[in-house]
Amino acid sequence: MNLNLIPSWQTILSDEIEKPYFYELMNTIEQEYQNAVCFPPKELIFSAFNMCSFENVKVVIIGQDPYHGDGEANGLCFSVSDSIRIPPSLRNIYRELTTDLDSIFMPTSGNLESWAKQGVLLLNASLTVRKDNPNSHKHLKWNLFTDAVIQKISDQKEHVVFMLWGSFAQKKGAKIDRTKHLVLESGHPSPMSANQGKWFGNKHFSQTNLYLIQHNLEKIDWL
Repeated sequence: MNLNLIPSWQTILSDEIEKPYFYELMNTIEQEYQNAVCFPPKELIFSAFNMCSFENVKVVIIGQDPYHGDGEANGLCFSVSDSIRIPPSLRNIYRELTTDLDSIFMPTSGNLESWAKQGVLLLNASLTVRKDNPNSHKHLKWNLFTDAVIQKISDQKEHVVFMLWGSFAQKKGAKIDRTKHLVLESGHPSPMSANQGKWFGNKHFSQTNLYLIQHNLEKIDWL
């Protein structure tokens, strides 16, 4: 399988992508895409990296796996293509954004490419999924690769904001060095969690921008 990764990530992850498990993973993914309908489109599997270089990473948001419906997944966690209806979790993210930043925000698209281009790494734990079968690629060792990505960012950068929403993301980010990064935790923005009072009011977006400004980094334009 052609590894479509921009040079900065190729360099940072050079040791990881040479490991036997990664070769095995890429071969398995190639077979999966040949034998079943999988998402996102093959050329978008590494979009989270290709839209946000290692040097530019200021914020990391961790998701679980891509949307599994037709045309939804675009390689960025929580994000959908322009023509797709905004999913419930993302709608709740937008609601929190609006109240947190005290703004009037009427989103017409769930495409989060603008965040990625500003330095937000929208990283799913698994980068692929079978159609209509959530978590179907969870067993394919994507977790080894994405754990390594998180560790590289934690070890080699400073003053990155990690947003860990829900218990899955919090476990995934357990080894982040909190002495030099800001780790924000809350419930997941899914309706079930949000309606139990675990999401709304976390103020993660304003906290992130305040932290970035305090460390002489440009804030994120979330809206």
